[in-house]
Amino acid sequence: MTLELEIVLLVAAIFVLLLLSGFFNLSETALTAASRARMHALESEDNKQAALVNRLLAAPEKMIGAVLLGNTLVDVLAASLATSLGLYLYGPAGVAYATAIVTILIVIFSAVLPKTFAMASPDRTALGVAPFMRVTILLLAPATMAIQFVVRQLLKLTPSKADDAANIIAAREELRGTIELSEKEGTVGRGDANMLGGVLDLRDLQVLDIMVHRTKMETVNADDAPAKIIDDVLKSQYSRVPIWKDEPENIVGILHTKDLLAATAKANWDITKLNIMSFALSPWFVPDSTGVKNQLNQFLKRKAQMALVVDEYGEVQGLITLEDILEEIVGQIADEHDTGDSAIRPQADGAVNVDGTVAIRDLNRQMAWELPDDEATTVAGLVIHEAQTIPEPGQTFTFHGYRFEILRKSRNKITAIRVKPAKSQPSSPPAGSGSEQDPMLAG
Repeated sequence: MTLELEIVLLVAAIFVLLLLSGFFNLSETALTAASRARMHALESEDNKQAALVNRLLAAPEKMIGAVLLGNTLVDVLAASLATSLGLYLYGPAGVAYATAIVTILIVIFSAVLPKTFAMASPDRTALGVAPFMRVTILLLAPATMAIQFVVRQLLKLTPSKADDAANIIAAREELRGTIELSEKEGTVGRGDANMLGGVLDLRDLQVLDIMVHRTKMETVNADDAPAKIIDDVLKSQYSRVPIWKDEPENIVGILHTKDLLAATAKANWDITKLNIMSFALSPWFVPDSTGVKNQLNQFLKRKAQMALVVDEYGEVQGLITLEDILEEIVGQIADEHDTGDSAIRPQADGAVNVDGTVAIRDLNRQMAWELPDDEATTVAGLVIHEAQTIPEPGQTFTFHGYRFEILRKSRNKITAIRVKPAKSQPSSPPAGSGSEQDPMLAG
């Protein structure tokens, strides 16, 4: 064999090895970046290549092991052959030349270019390389099995349930990030994004966060005359009304309008003969620390739609309904008997007048804002928490990028607040607008 032929064969072998290295990098990038949802959809349509991709992704350690092993082998072999060629042509100095040239070729043509191509169209590329990767995995199976054994033994050194919990949290955050990105890109509407985010948030919420506070509950007195009770129920927009006795916090039953109507019919429509407590439902009490997701499951299990929320001392704090939980997912649900919700009143200048009892989550959802709700549930609670005092009407505070102006107050309760993004505010407040918050409290 002549020297020229040996050089040609070495160059050809290096070229083939660089192509194989590019194939491994292309396959790894495409398979890891491919949309699993898209692959499952294609598999359901009897796409055999998509089914093969799903099988490869179902055993990622085999795929990664084959890719890393194959890529390492071809890169090392290409570098060795290039070194031999450099020695043939330039002597000892050829080692440096060969190393520099092979490094550049591997980085550009075997790594960056294939990975960039795969990222541009990961699904289509994954479908194309899947059959070849299947063959490669089978050929390298003995070596990859040995690698998997070593890796599994090393992973057994750090087993922990905390790791599983961290993985669950990471998966939820990844889903949340995907939803937010899809909303920004316009592929998912704002309403759909809010619903998907609401489902993820259920696990983080307690019934205390979304319940109807006791001060806003509509109730009837068990000691009132039947006519008065019926009149109160007719004025209410709800079909289930708590019944109290002796004091408003002592809930002794739940009155359902359908049961009330049936009992009235049995009494020949003579309401004076009604004994309200005889057909009232027993109240169901749940702790205020109950998770919303668990409460939803309990509603479905018990086939109930209302529960009274109590604190650690057994005192009634409010009530929660199945509708309250569903509204955390789909937003406000209204029917023909609901009164208009004027608790959040957008203004022409971009500000919003809100009742102090408005939930921060509701305000964020309606206005697409990002007020924090970690330390407080309501807008009034947020102002008090940040100001570290109960402010007076006319005072203004700026924190978390928003300006809060106290409009009304009843005793120690803030009843109305004006909220506006701070960046749209003038540099100085108009005269008579109240005192600004201390800069130390500004967010």
